[in-house]
Amino acid sequence: MADDYKGIKTFDQKEWIKENLSYKKDSGSWAWIFHRVSGLALIGYLFLHIYSLSTLTQGREVFEKKMQSFLSPPFLAMEWFLFIIVLFHSLNGVRIVLVDWADGAKYHKSLYRFSWIIGIILFLLMGYIMFSHEILKFFGK
Repeated sequence: MADDYKGIKTFDQKEWIKENLSYKKDSGSWAWIFHRVSGLALIGYLFLHIYSLSTLTQGREVFEKKMQSFLSPPFLAMEWFLFIIVLFHSLNGVRIVLVDWADGAKYHKSLYRFSWIIGIILFLLMGYIMFSHEILKFFGK
């Protein structure tokens, strides 16, 4: 009876993290991991967003002062980083739909690369839109 299970890999509870982190991941594995991480980050942002809007209950002046702090360049850079997360999560979500519903499994690697190309272009375009007024102000125009 013991020989029946000789070729089957068993689950080692003590080494599961090391084992799962050490295998070679392909693009689909990384897409899956990044999609989950970006989803968790967006949930965290949702709570932060609700918290920042809670100043509405403290009056108009407090709310406007808080909103002014969101216009600083460091905060704009954090918003740009948030855009990366939203962009990846949404483009990868579209890729997942195409793979699942449009018989795209055979094209999933090229769809993944295409979503990165589109994402980088949109990321740079958004950076230009977000920071163009700061760049013009820096050069005195």
